[in-house]
Amino acid sequence: MATHYWSYLLYCLVLLSGSLVTSNGAKPSHYSMPFNRSSFPAGFVFGAGIAAHQSEGAANIDGRGQSIWDTFTKNHPEKIWDHSTANIADDFYHHYKEDIQLMKKIGLDSFRFSISWSRVLPKGKISGGVNPLGVKFYNNLIDELLSNGLVPFVTIFHWDLPQALEDEYGGFLSSKIVNDFQDYADFCFKTFGDRVKHWVTLNEPYSYSNNGYNTGTFAPGRCSNYIGNCTSGNSATEPYIVAHNLLLSHGIAVKLYKQKYQAYQKGQIGITIVTNWFVPQNEKSAADHRAAYRVLDFLFGWFADPVIHGDYPKVMREIVAERLPKFTKSESEMLKGSLDFLGVNYYTTNYAAHTLTYPRVNLSYSTDNHAALSTYRNGKPIGTPTPLNWLFIYPKGIRALMLYIKNKYNNPPVYVTENGYADSVNTSKPIKEIVKDGMRIKYYHRHLYSLLQSIKEGANVKGYYAWSLFDDFEWDAGYTVGFGMIYVDFKNKLTRYMKYSAYWFKMFLLH
Repeated sequence: MATHYWSYLLYCLVLLSGSLVTSNGAKPSHYSMPFNRSSFPAGFVFGAGIAAHQSEGAANIDGRGQSIWDTFTKNHPEKIWDHSTANIADDFYHHYKEDIQLMKKIGLDSFRFSISWSRVLPKGKISGGVNPLGVKFYNNLIDELLSNGLVPFVTIFHWDLPQALEDEYGGFLSSKIVNDFQDYADFCFKTFGDRVKHWVTLNEPYSYSNNGYNTGTFAPGRCSNYIGNCTSGNSATEPYIVAHNLLLSHGIAVKLYKQKYQAYQKGQIGITIVTNWFVPQNEKSAADHRAAYRVLDFLFGWFADPVIHGDYPKVMREIVAERLPKFTKSESEMLKGSLDFLGVNYYTTNYAAHTLTYPRVNLSYSTDNHAALSTYRNGKPIGTPTPLNWLFIYPKGIRALMLYIKNKYNNPPVYVTENGYADSVNTSKPIKEIVKDGMRIKYYHRHLYSLLQSIKEGANVKGYYAWSLFDDFEWDAGYTVGFGMIYVDFKNKLTRYMKYSAYWFKMFLLH
């Protein structure tokens, strides 16, 4: 182990000394200064995260009910790149104690995870029965984290809706979901809130709405037939209906927490929104500048505006018109300011160009922003390409995004709840090569540096969670790519191996 550790250190020194060079060959002056945990404000939180469906496994034991992702991967294997499922995944359900020791070894302050709705409420409702073994698992997990000095940062809903609710009334397509979500959130607060002090109601409602109901690439796999390979759905209306019900579910859960629990549990509650940053395709084009901000409103503002201002962005109401649901006065008042902090997931940046023509028929969320997105300009990529065709490394985007939030949304407390890089998974390579994830080290280093710059410019950023702790079931990509700083050998008893990026994080956090 010692030899491996020192070889890692040498690797990092060579890697970073060679990568941090400007286009004219000179090393930027800021890299001559120490850059580590102590560079950030006192109390800044560093963590890593996973999602229940991606990592827990144990899908068919101990009373867990089925989720829409279990159904989706079973019924539509062709929509998963390697036709895999998350039935076993990382088996975090059985390995959580050793995994917490790895978190502790890295030096993390906090661990972000989600609760599997159908593991604690197999039928989705309290009336359908509580699963005591599921509750026991999360109690044990939370207690183990706290006893090892790690702060639990808990997401209530990370896309794995109980299949029972999908079957009963169509899940988030129905307003009936709001009351069931309220009951589920109430159960979580009552059961775990004595120890959990950081709650996230929803993770990336955009991804759930767009990928599940516009493109059909995520569960439950609905879309119009002119958009994708789906047997049912309406890409022009359903994404907006689902998003609306997600937002109302968030609002009612926050209202409940603040009225019933916050005063004595002393916790905080927020929501996590994902967005790319957007750069005008033509810097000299005023129309492209407007397009970049319009796309931000359609992606980020779609959820940020309601939870901060109480309504959808004006441009969305103008373009989507009657297809965009309306909040009642009381719903708007409930949503306005419904957060103690804002979780933000950032991975990459796109170019945006104004579209001169757009569909009058076959409408969809995909084209409603009246913009064309791309990752190349004049034949050159916007950033370093990665194994995922949508993810280009563009660290300046995280600084720009944090300052945008500061200026447009009155500088709320922000946690970067996801930020990370995906490797292609090649299991034919030896482990000693797989763990050499130099590009991930560059990604973390450069994004943390840009994040720090935004803090120095006044952005109210409180923490950073690397995504993800492990390689896991990466939704429609299956196990073909891995975001983890820990490699899981799925062919050899799920053995865990810290990648070089995990050791880099360890060194970064030691100071």
